Amino acid sequence: MPHIALTAATFGVLAALAVPAASTTSAGSPARGLTSLGRTDAGTAGPQTLTLPAPTGAKPIGTRNLRLVDRSRRDPLLRSRPYRELMVSLWYPAAPSTRPYAPHMAPRAAADWDEHSAPGMGVKKGLADWAATRTHARQDAPVERGAGKLPVVVFEPGDGGPRTLGTALVEELASRGYTVLTIDHTYEADQVEFPGGRVERAVPLPGKLTPRVIEKLLRLHHKARVADVGYILSQLPALGEREMGGMLDLSRIGILGQSIGGSVAAQLAHDDARVDAAANLDGSYVGPVARTGVAKPFLQLAAESHTQAGDPSWKSFWARSTGWKKEVRLPGAAHGSFTDLQALLPQLKGVPSKDLIGTIDPQRSIALQRAAITDFFDQHLKP
Repeated sequence: MPHIALTAATFGVLAALAVPAASTTSAGSPARGLTSLGRTDAGTAGPQTLTLPAPTGAKPIGTRNLRLVDRSRRDPLLRSRPYRELMVSLWYPAAPSTRPYAPHMAPRAAADWDEHSAPGMGVKKGLADWAATRTHARQDAPVERGAGKLPVVVFEPGDGGPRTLGTALVEELASRGYTVLTIDHTYEADQVEFPGGRVERAVPLPGKLTPRVIEKLLRLHHKARVADVGYILSQLPALGEREMGGMLDLSRIGILGQSIGGSVAAQLAHDDARVDAAANLDGSYVGPVARTGVAKPFLQLAAESHTQAGDPSWKSFWARSTGWKKEVRLPGAAHGSFTDLQALLPQLKGVPSKDLIGTIDPQRSIALQRAAITDFFDQHLKP
């Protein structure tokens, strides 16, 4: 799927941003801590291996991948499909385990990303080994028991992006006592790998991307995403029993979204009684919520240049939001700073990344985002 090159001054969307993977140490465990953000493999031949910052919470974490099929509706983006098929991941506090650390990107998705997506960010094919590294979560580890039921946060990536887009933030929440569910929106995300290695790519964009065409696409994606998350919320009781041993607290649900995902988070906070709080990572608002605002607790994180004065959707949304609300601006941050690209691109020598991730120090940016988001959800989702 080609990139939609939009700026924060228009819709605040960077489409098709994806996340490379994090490296392992010689002992086979992922690199730990924010100090791991330095460049790796400098001066060596072959693809570079990149690292993600480790979560700072006390709890070890696990993850598992699930294929979900909604047979009640035709796929809204590929109408020839009579059902909607999604890949999701659960991230959660885990019991001690020796299971392997989960890959950050599935192998065939990583290969497709290297071929079709990374070059759009100025990363040459083969420069990075996107499939080489591991997250800090044990694959299919057993769920931690005895700590009480876990509040739930759903993570929504940016337009065109995969569910791996926010791993640094997702792992932080899981390490602090949340179950986080991340979603790939099939045929919008650049690539989605399903069990067995099947990869579904995004529906090709129109050849001429006028502002009107882009707005229409964003509204289509926004509507499809709201329906996708609504379906997943309806599946949480069964998923909680089957996958999490009844450990989900479905009375405490939050939504966290980046770019268009932030608008989806706001729309769900407005529309869905099951959602208690929502947070937006630098996304402009698409659709009705821009005019209605929300009455529930809402956090908005902003790049330096993204302001209410420059974005009419932010101005109207903020004025009409009547619940608890807070905006946090990160000086030096750009739109891509609110993705894992903040940590990963600086590790790639010679890649021009200022337009994507700004000039903010990566470690500071990630630490500020983690603190703001965990504090917000702790305040509004935990007793």
